[in-house]
Amino acid sequence: MRTPFIIAEIGQAHEGSLGMAFSYIDALSGTGVDAVKFQMHIAEAESSAHEPFRVKFSVEDDSRFDYWKRMSFTLPQWKAIKAHCDKAGLEFLCSPFSNLAIDWLEEIGVKRYKIGSGEVNNFLLLEKVAQTGKPVILSSGMSSFEELDATVGFLKQRAVKYSILQCTTAYPTKSENYGLNVIAELQARYNVPIGYSDHSAQTATCIAATALGASILEFHVAFDRRQFGPDAQSSLVIDEVASLVKDIRNICTALENPVNKNTNSDFTSLKQIFEKSLAVNKVLPKGHILSFADLEAKKPKGYGIEAANFNAVIGKKLTADKAQWDFLNEEDLS
Repeated sequence: MRTPFIIAEIGQAHEGSLGMAFSYIDALSGTGVDAVKFQMHIAEAESSAHEPFRVKFSVEDDSRFDYWKRMSFTLPQWKAIKAHCDKAGLEFLCSPFSNLAIDWLEEIGVKRYKIGSGEVNNFLLLEKVAQTGKPVILSSGMSSFEELDATVGFLKQRAVKYSILQCTTAYPTKSENYGLNVIAELQARYNVPIGYSDHSAQTATCIAATALGASILEFHVAFDRRQFGPDAQSSLVIDEVASLVKDIRNICTALENPVNKNTNSDFTSLKQIFEKSLAVNKVLPKGHILSFADLEAKKPKGYGIEAANFNAVIGKKLTADKAQWDFLNEEDLS
């Protein structure tokens, strides 16, 4: 199994600070992730004063529109972020939330597009993405299969290469809502690369998704789950990411190397040490008729009759005196 494409989502954790965005990129550069993902919000192009807060978390923004404005970067700043990702050896991945954002991302230069759960049915935006000819990663968090079918059909008509992420739009996601079963359902339904987008703040979730065949993994990151922001409590902290990447690679190595339980030839020498030979557990005279109560099994194998064959000696007569704990061999029986 190929190691999944691993995306660490910085999202809005930078709090509108270019320096903080750079700090996240630097911190993630040594963790082994493949890409860092941002969200490109251009307030005037995607929102209005009527947009409500999903959760009223902000103590400084009067509206969601004001929040988007505060969190936005200029086009030159986005170019600087992309350049910093390149320098760090990480793919710059970004979710657009407006057609203008796609224009900017094309000018910046991206390999592919990540479509957030709320944009899966935004065919205007998807048409704009399709016109770029670049691959798409769809998050399915708020979509039914019926809605996904419509989006997939739209992309197929335009020959867009796509993959889909199972995800649950809940922050943080509780274990009963992970939807890990949907990974296989998506694979069977669409026969394209399927991944998992996580909001659980648990490393075990992505490990489980890997074992279930996810070929893309995405999770939010934060320097600390106690920090300000809408996604902090749903994020992994930076120090957890390197450990997660290592665990994911270990799981992939295991899946690439299935164990053949039809043979145990690799354990021949160990079996000689760990398996046992029959012995007697008390002083027994010549002529004694052996019973189950007379027997013990002792290491190593090969110094007496194999312990597995104990039934064959019960009822046999000893041909010589045996001391307590002596091994029992064929020549001792008649």
